[in-house]
Formats: sequence, structure tokens, C-alpha cells
Amino acid sequence: MQTQNANLYSGWRLLLAGGQMLFVAFGSLVLVPLITGLDPSVALFTAGLGTLIFQFTTKRSIPVFLASSFAFIAPIIFAVETWGKAATMGALFCAGLVYVVLSALVALRGPGFLHRLLPPVVTGPIIMVIGLGLAPVAVNMALGKTGDASAQLFPYADAIMVSMPALLTTLLVATFAKGIFRLVPILAGVAVGYALAAFNGMVDYSAVSASSWISLPGFVMPEFVPAAILFMLPVAIAPAIEHVGDVLAIGSVTGKDYVQKPGLHRTLLGDGLATSAASLFGGPPNTTYSEVTGAVMLTKAFNPVVMTWAAVFAILLAFIAKFGALLQTIPTPVMGGIMILLFGSIAGVGMNILIKGRVDLSAQRNLVIVAVTMVFGIGGMSIGSSDWHLQGVSLCGIVAIALNLLLPHPDESNDLHEEQEIVEDMVDHARH
Repeated sequence: MQTQNANLYSGWRLLLAGGQMLFVAFGSLVLVPLITGLDPSVALFTAGLGTLIFQFTTKRSIPVFLASSFAFIAPIIFAVETWGKAATMGALFCAGLVYVVLSALVALRGPGFLHRLLPPVVTGPIIMVIGLGLAPVAVNMALGKTGDASAQLFPYADAIMVSMPALLTTLLVATFAKGIFRLVPILAGVAVGYALAAFNGMVDYSAVSASSWISLPGFVMPEFVPAAILFMLPVAIAPAIEHVGDVLAIGSVTGKDYVQKPGLHRTLLGDGLATSAASLFGGPPNTTYSEVTGAVMLTKAFNPVVMTWAAVFAILLAFIAKFGALLQTIPTPVMGGIMILLFGSIAGVGMNILIKGRVDLSAQRNLVIVAVTMVFGIGGMSIGSSDWHLQGVSLCGIVAIALNLLLPHPDESNDLHEEQEIVEDMVDHARH
């Protein structure tokens, strides 16, 4: 069956399928830089570059596409405001190295090591904090304000008339659409919101007119500031675990065990190198895209060369300056409306991790870890001095891991047995 699929996607069909995969990933890919203030053209370039690096590291054996990670949105916004873009890029470069370290540990101790270090009781609340901590940013932007509500960019009435239809379109497409259209809810929401904004005179095309057709993206060289690095390092914890789930998911779609071959250590290494490489150019961190995995399942495009072409198309688009300028004309309320659903969905993923991991919150140990992690994250707890401090996802990651390691288990033997069962279930799921 897989041989037939490989033959189906050959020659010119590979190019067409590659363009389709980029289309599926496009909405999420450019949304992250637009939210965080980075250059969407650079994000396109680094998504293509990161995908090629991942393919090289994994011997081009997995049909996945890497692009902008949502887990880093809040830390990037805070880091850019505090230390600037260059220092943020240096911090993200080091965050990518966390994946490299994890990949080495997985190679030495096996894939079950990650679950023992970062069980659901740790990763679940961290991911929930990522989504819920961004809720005020989404609402402020939907109301026509800046993310921190420091300024009103558009009148309230105009903002609501754009943001709510964008939100409604996104959730309707995600829920009711069929086939390939179900995989592009963000793109559909942006299209409807943008059309309404343009009709209401909320779009300024002056930057598009002033830009040239072809030019280099606005690359940013990294600077290495210790405070920014220490802030960003723990953020890599949640997306690293998410990466494991993505690898298992694409394995279940293609019927191959990627945990064993090319190995989870290679996939983590590829993701980490892609993230570090992106930061060298000023792009957001990369992660494997679930939307593209869904497209692979729908189209049966199992040939990894499809993703090679998607990466090439992304890199080529990055050099079309007018296209990048057009992306930056998307009004704030359009993005805000979509972000309401998006960030809520991230929180839902964290909740689902707790449920699937069978985390018993009636056990005081688990309740303490989840409660402290979430209140620290959502409440804005900060620890440190004015020169250096931890807060947000970074602080939550360290606190959750520390509590999990330090607090005693009620029954150590039962916990270890349950942990072993979950790891075995993960491997079985990847194989079947």
C-alpha cells in the first residue's frame, strides 16, 4: 500500500502535493511571527530551512513539515519587550540546544526517559499555562487594542465586526468542513476577517506599494544575553514532549515506528537543530505541524520528498518582498479573533494530557503540582531581581519538574508500574 502511495506521489505530483502541504501549514506558520512582532518572511524562510535540516537529520524518512511553534509565543513577546529581538534570538538558539541534550539522553537511556522526567502531571499544566496565560492578549487584540492593552488601535465597534466573524469562521471550518478544507481553519478565518477589514477601510496598503518585488527577508543576528537565555531554556520542555506526540501521530498515520527508526533521538535532534538554525536568522522556533500530519493522513502523501518541495516553496516565498509586506497588513482584530480559539485550544491540549495520562487530582501530590504550576503561570508570579528573573512558562517548567522530583509518591511501586505501562502503550501505539 505504501509503495502504491509512493508511486502515486512522484514526478510533477510531488510539486503539487508540496504546495498543498505549505498551504495547509501557512495560516499557523505566519500567525506566530505576526503575533510576536517578527518578520513573517523570515518565518517562511526558517520553516523551509528547518524542514530541510530535520529531513537531513532523520535521513528523510518522515513526512513532516516544521514551522512556527505556538508554545514560544508568550516567552518571545516578553523577551522581545525586555531584552530586544537580537537577545531573544540568542535565547531561542540555546532553547534549541535543550532538544539536542534531550536527544542525547534519549539515545543513551531510551525513549521512556522523557516520560519519567516529564510525566503528564508536569507537562499538562505547563501547556495549559501557555494557552490560558495568553488569553488576555487574544481578547485585547480582538477588541482592537495592542496585546498589552496599552493603546487602542481600532475603534471597538470596527474591531468586533472583524474579530468575531474571523473567530466564527475559524471554528465553523474546524468543526464542519470536510476533506482538505478542515485542515485550514486559521487560513479561512484570516481570509474572512481580512476581507471584512478591507471593506471597512481598516487595511493600509502603503507598505506593500513601497516595497520591492524581490529582496532579502529582514534577518536578525542573535546576541547572547545570559538573563534572556536562562529565561528561555525551560520553555523548551513543553514542546519537546509535544514533539513526542507528533512523532507517534505521524507514525500511526504511515504505519511505521519512527520511535525506533530513525529513532526518537534523531527526531528530537532534528527539531532542536531546526529551532537553533531559525534563531540565527531571526525566525521563531520550529515544531512539527499537526495540520500537515492530518493532510498526510487525508491525501496518503507518505513520500517525504513532498515535504522537501513544501520547504523549497516556503524559502522561495520568503524572498518575495511584496508578499511579506502584504502579510503584515493583516489588522490586529483579525488575529485576535482567531487567537481566542487558538489559545483556548492549547489549554485544552494540556487538559487532555492530564486526562489521557490518568492523573488523579484527588491525590494531594498531583493536586499540589498542578495547582502551584497553574497559579504561578496565570497569576504572573515572578522570582528574581530586576536584572534577572523567571516568570511565565519558564518558571512553571522549573517549578513543575522540581515538585515532581521532590514530592514523595504515595506508592512508589505502583507509580513506577503505571509509568511503565504508559510508556509501553506509547510504543505500542506507534507500532500499530
